[in-house]
Amino acid sequence: MIIINSRKAAIVGCGFVGSASAFALMESGLFSEIVLIDADRNKAEGEALDISHGLPFAKPMQLYAGSYEDISDAAVIIVTAGAGQKPGETRLDLVKKNVGIFKSVIPEIAKYNKEGILLVVANPVDILTYTAARLSGFPKNRVFGSGTVLDSARLKYLLGEHLGVDSRSVHAFIIGEHGDSEIAAWSSANVSGIPLHNFCEMRGYFNHDEATQKIAEDVKNSAYEIIEKKRATYYGIAMSVRRICEAIVRDEKSILPVSSIQDGNYGISGVALSMPAIVGKNGVEGLVPINLNEPETAALRASADTLRKVIDDVLGEEQNA
Repeated sequence: MIIINSRKAAIVGCGFVGSASAFALMESGLFSEIVLIDADRNKAEGEALDISHGLPFAKPMQLYAGSYEDISDAAVIIVTAGAGQKPGETRLDLVKKNVGIFKSVIPEIAKYNKEGILLVVANPVDILTYTAARLSGFPKNRVFGSGTVLDSARLKYLLGEHLGVDSRSVHAFIIGEHGDSEIAAWSSANVSGIPLHNFCEMRGYFNHDEATQKIAEDVKNSAYEIIEKKRATYYGIAMSVRRICEAIVRDEKSILPVSSIQDGNYGISGVALSMPAIVGKNGVEGLVPINLNEPETAALRASADTLRKVIDDVLGEEQNA
């Protein structure tokens, strides 16, 4: 019987996101062992060597290139494998290519590790989280995606800049799809317990609808802007991966908007999307109901319908298997 090593992680896919995540996790000191896996073994070896050469400035650990056999005792398997998003391409445009990649990657993971947590980071993350849950056979609590953790961080950052306050004091979520149908949950947003609109007025802002609409659009378009300017996004998502892994390894029970399979919440089932969830050593330990007004609830259901249509189009009858 294989005993899971709570301080071991595996990263499958060593592109920009995978390598940046490996670097962020190395610096975090969360893990004592990280194995990198890539279809291009040389790429994985090069990234492992490059990051390992900085270990004298960090904490002792093993970081190396390996194969799927090496993940058997990993507590967290981070899947970043997939085609990158190109300029002018939506996240959903990627779906057919990356579902195909997952059909080869996920069964290999499940062959060697059945007890770890599967953290999906590749895009479109909601569709691929659903795909990974189907293909792996893992319990739903142990398969989830990075979801809107980064989107919510972008929202907090922009609100902090707008209001002139520390973004860590801003409490707000992006929910639904990580993509074009995402929703800013304004009705539950607050700054250190003060309702957002009240805090805005304290800071001299009164044109709430115009301001919130612009900020939500800026959040939604952030990835497109970054891709247009530098062809890929990876630092922000790497820090999001680190944050999620902190919650898992330390069993923090942190509330994070990860993408998980929905089972009747707000009338939504059969898709993976992001809602605030309690994340700890067992993965998603429960969803946290937040106050949503009627338009937000309707938008969330529409976001779920968008994802369900993609699932039906791409996976067809297989999804009911």
